[in-house]
Amino acid sequence: MTAPERLTLDLPHLRFAALAWGPKDGRLMLCLHGYPDSAWTWRHLGPHFAAQGFRVVAPFMRGYAPTELARDGDYGLGALMYDAVTLHEALGGTGDAVLVGHDWGGLASAGVAAYPKNPFGTVVSMGVPVVAGMRDAGNRRRLAPLLPVQMRMSWYILFQQIPWLSERNLGRVIPKLWRDWCPPGYDAREDLAHLWEALPDTRRRTAALAYYRAALRPWRRGSHAELDRYAMTQNPISPMLVLHGRLDGAIDVRIGTLSASVLVPGSRHEVIDGAGHFMHLDRPDEVHALIADYANL
Repeated sequence: MTAPERLTLDLPHLRFAALAWGPKDGRLMLCLHGYPDSAWTWRHLGPHFAAQGFRVVAPFMRGYAPTELARDGDYGLGALMYDAVTLHEALGGTGDAVLVGHDWGGLASAGVAAYPKNPFGTVVSMGVPVVAGMRDAGNRRRLAPLLPVQMRMSWYILFQQIPWLSERNLGRVIPKLWRDWCPPGYDAREDLAHLWEALPDTRRRTAALAYYRAALRPWRRGSHAELDRYAMTQNPISPMLVLHGRLDGAIDVRIGTLSASVLVPGSRHEVIDGAGHFMHLDRPDEVHALIADYANL
């Protein structure tokens, strides 16, 4: 496996650490990880697209070491969108840049696709529904019978609202999530080792959980609250590729499919048979091929 470069990106609002593959003058592909994960989640995708001439950059998301804790304390989706847009500029991205996000990174990517000033030419979201599609009036009745199953799958979201107790129990909760969310037989030991490096102490673990706490406390407006609405309430206005794993233990794939009904022409929604939540890890070849086909590579 090709070893990545280690980058430090000093933006005005935050110092990011990132992994990078490919030529410095290559077309930008910015990859955003989710929870419970790290930038190392792109260790297959990065070298693959670097070999095609891309400059693949995978930041450790705000709060995940060695990236700084958020100086403004904001871990809402608007803040993640702001990070993506400012990283695009800092990395010299152009209009043909590709944004790939998984889990929280996927929610941020969908928010960027709803943003009128989206600087990316191609947007990919993996492993999460399009939030605006779940709010769509035409989908609500069809979503209702699916919610009891999804609530059981999402038990951890409510548990992680409990301060101190949830931080203290992450050592047990996170390995369980990986077991539940991945296809049988997937070995997550490498992923977990990288994750614990990114969440080495209570402050970092609180930051990772703050993503969920911000989502369920919308009345606590963060520094980038004006961007939150694009991720939470606005339909995408840019085409995007949305990928789900058939065996995803985090999100009922039927909810993902329903939510994709709000995508604009030129978009695609694909369900990958045999894939779990971390489809780019357990089915990398299929994911790479779908992204390449969608982006006309």
